[in-house]
Amino acid sequence: MKCPVCKDVTLLMTEKNGVEVDYCPECRGIWLDRGELDKIIERAQGARSAYYEEERREHADDRRREERSYDRKREEERYYKEHKKKKSSPISALSDIMEIFGGE
Repeated sequence: MKCPVCKDVTLLMTEKNGVEVDYCPECRGIWLDRGELDKIIERAQGARSAYYEEERREHADDRRREERSYDRKREEERYYKEHKKKKSSPISALSDIMEIFGGE
């Protein structure tokens, strides 16, 4: 078969991954026989679905980790009681110190 672009160059045939490809050694054009494009599309979809399945699995793992982290934070918040520091005047602080040492 002759190259449709170069007109006088004979196409060479090769098989890659089970797909028969005709190519022109001159212009480096590639032509597929009937059904070969379907094979390529079918394989690409299979590879794509395998890739997305792996991505989905990793995303689910990430989500589970985030949920555990969130749960852990909620657990810590449940047991943490905020203690507000009592505002005191210098006189009341001095009074507290005097009480410690037995003074009235």
